[in-house]
Amino acid sequence: MTQKIWNVYLSGEIHSDWRQRIIEGTKAQGLTVEFTSAVTDHDASDMVGVNILGSEEDNFWRDRKASGINSIRTSTHIKAADLVVVRFGPKYKQWNAAFDAGFAVASGKPIITLHDAELDHPLKEIDEAAKATCRHPEQVVEILSYLLS
Repeated sequence: MTQKIWNVYLSGEIHSDWRQRIIEGTKAQGLTVEFTSAVTDHDASDMVGVNILGSEEDNFWRDRKASGINSIRTSTHIKAADLVVVRFGPKYKQWNAAFDAGFAVASGKPIITLHDAELDHPLKEIDEAAKATCRHPEQVVEILSYLLS
């Protein structure tokens, strides 16, 4: 019997190595997981709209072009995912990650949140919708190991 390959979408904070730690941890355990993600190159993501559709004088329209294109990628990957992991980092307000979490839940996808304890209060509603809240990427790997065994 062929083992199902899980599709896990990694959403959120792009300034630390949490994605790599999860990917490497699943590989080390031999888990059958494929990962998808938003574009993690901040400049490439922010500038995709004007790079393809033309420049904008107003940052609102520059951002609007980029978010429209990026949302095609994000919504497609979330809809195809078996599980969505949403990382909230301590430094920036990640409104896009909160949106991804809500979109995933509304799409019937289970989510795991990943954040430090100081964000427990501001993320209480999102954590309530999550199936698990992790503090470290390695805990996500342990959950995946459990789910796939």
